[in-house]
Amino acid sequence: MKVMELSGNQARDRAKELAFVLYDCVAGGASVSFMAPFPAKDAYAFWLSVAEGITRGERHLLVAEVDDQIVGTVQLVVNTPPNQPHRADVAKMLVHRSARGKGVGAALLQRVEATALALGRTLLVLDTVTGSPADRLYRRHGWQEVGVIPDYALLPEGGLVSTTVFYKKLG
Repeated sequence: MKVMELSGNQARDRAKELAFVLYDCVAGGASVSFMAPFPAKDAYAFWLSVAEGITRGERHLLVAEVDDQIVGTVQLVVNTPPNQPHRADVAKMLVHRSARGKGVGAALLQRVEATALALGRTLLVLDTVTGSPADRLYRRHGWQEVGVIPDYALLPEGGLVSTTVFYKKLG
C-alpha cells in the first residue's frame, strides 16, 4: 500500500477512480453526505469540486493505493477562519469495502495527521457515525470524543444516525 497526496490536477485526472471509492462507500451504507440512489455522475462531480478546492488551497487530498488503484481517501480541510490558523478539519475518510480491515484507514489517518503538522495545524476535528468502524478507528488512534449529536444525519437508504465529534491535539 502507498499513501500519497494528490494535487488538484491529479485529483481531476483520477476523479473516476475517486468516484468509484465514494460510490462503493455509499452503496455500502456509509453516511458520508450522499443519499441512495447515488448516480456515479454525482460522485464524479463531487471529486471535480474537491479538485477545485485543492487548487484554491482550501484542502489537501490524501489517497491510499494498492496495485496503483485508489482504495481509500481522506481530506484535510485547511480553509479556516482567520482566528483558527492552527486548526483543520479531517473529512471524507473513505475506504473501499474490498480494502477494509487491512490498515488503509490507519495509514490514511497517520498521514493526514503528519500533513497537518507539516502545515502548522496542531488541532484537528472530525465527526463520524457513532459506533461505526471509523468511530473505533479514531478512538484507537488517540482521538478524544467531544460528544454525541443524536439524529444528526441520514444513512443513504434513510434512517437517522447519531454522530460523534472528535478532536486531536498534535505535536
